[in-house]
Amino acid sequence: MAPLAYITALHQALRDEMARDERVCVLGEDVRLGLTGITQGLAQAYGPERVVDMPLSEQGFTSLATGAAMAGQRPVVEFQIPSLLYLVFEQIANQAHKFSLMTGGQVSVPVTYLVPGSGSRSGMAGQHSDHPYSLFAHVGSRPWCRRRRRTPTGCWCPRCATPDPVAVFAPTMLMGTAEEVTGELGPVPLGSARVHREGTDVTVVAVGHLVPTALQVAAELAGEVSIEVVDPRTVYPVDWATLGESVAKTGRLVVMDDSNRMCGLGGEILATAAEEYALVAPPKRVSRPDGAVIPYALALDHALLPSAAQLTEAVRAVLK
Repeated sequence: MAPLAYITALHQALRDEMARDERVCVLGEDVRLGLTGITQGLAQAYGPERVVDMPLSEQGFTSLATGAAMAGQRPVVEFQIPSLLYLVFEQIANQAHKFSLMTGGQVSVPVTYLVPGSGSRSGMAGQHSDHPYSLFAHVGSRPWCRRRRRTPTGCWCPRCATPDPVAVFAPTMLMGTAEEVTGELGPVPLGSARVHREGTDVTVVAVGHLVPTALQVAAELAGEVSIEVVDPRTVYPVDWATLGESVAKTGRLVVMDDSNRMCGLGGEILATAAEEYALVAPPKRVSRPDGAVIPYALALDHALLPSAAQLTEAVRAVLK
């Protein structure tokens, strides 16, 4: 076993795809310098024509990536902060996402939108701390929020299950972490959940960086309740089959989700479970509050985020 850093896994996946497919290129601000660590050294390895520093105009280079993809390239667009996605949402949701549908599949737009450092940055306040993956799921785009260092290599290459745009959210809480891994780090199919811990009493669905919190709570409550921890990995499409199998076994459901409560992923999973699954108790969700805007004060920042204490309370509530 060898420790592998989360950033290193993202970097290696992108480097491997650039070596394998000359159509893969990188666009973004300071990508040649590799300030986030993901694109570091790629300009030297593959040249300035494939790793291109863009001006401070996210709307401009996001549209450029759409055109490049339509012309046969496979761009990876790196955004330095998650809130920049609000600036370019029209280009992604109304243009890149819809071209294939509006042309009857004659045109594909295989762009990867990479957001390193999504979510709270511990004191970076409202415009740097959003985690808007639920917004992309709402319009039918394909957001990917991974916890494991087994990076979604397939998201920016032809092996991906879809030629449509994919958004990869790399949570800030994981950017400085490492994990021991074995074997080859291959692509993970879109819409494929993972059961991290098996249990019989309660299913906890934890998204992205919240998986370690769910595993921690499951271990702490092991003498009290048997918790199954499921990581959906792709926010859309959701692996309803895996979730359904888990809830069929446990009969109880808690969702832990780092998006705002109103219209967030947690609410969608609970609604589907209420419609489709045989629950023996009302389900619960742990999320940010409605309309949450993260403040500068660290204590308030942390108070607005999903926590182990909230998950513990929710698990005990569904047991009642």
